[in-house]
Amino acid sequence: MSIRTVRLDDEAERTLADLRKATGLSISAVLKRGLHAYASIAEKSASRKPYEVYRRLDLGPSGDAVAPANDRKERVSEIIRKKHGR
Repeated sequence: MSIRTVRLDDEAERTLADLRKATGLSISAVLKRGLHAYASIAEKSASRKPYEVYRRLDLGPSGDAVAPANDRKERVSEIIRKKHGR
């Protein structure tokens, strides 16, 4: 078991006090339950696949692509030449 020092702003202190009054739990018990609750939420969001995250992004009609994928090699060469003036 370890001891942690945590700084809470006024709003967090009020929430902690309200939770202690409502549940009758100690500060440690309230914080432990909060950590366990957050762990389950974080686990669910961490299990999202990259495509799920990408799908939620609003990139507009063509996203951020500068050229169609089938012309990528030629376009990349063009873009590099323009950027470096060669």
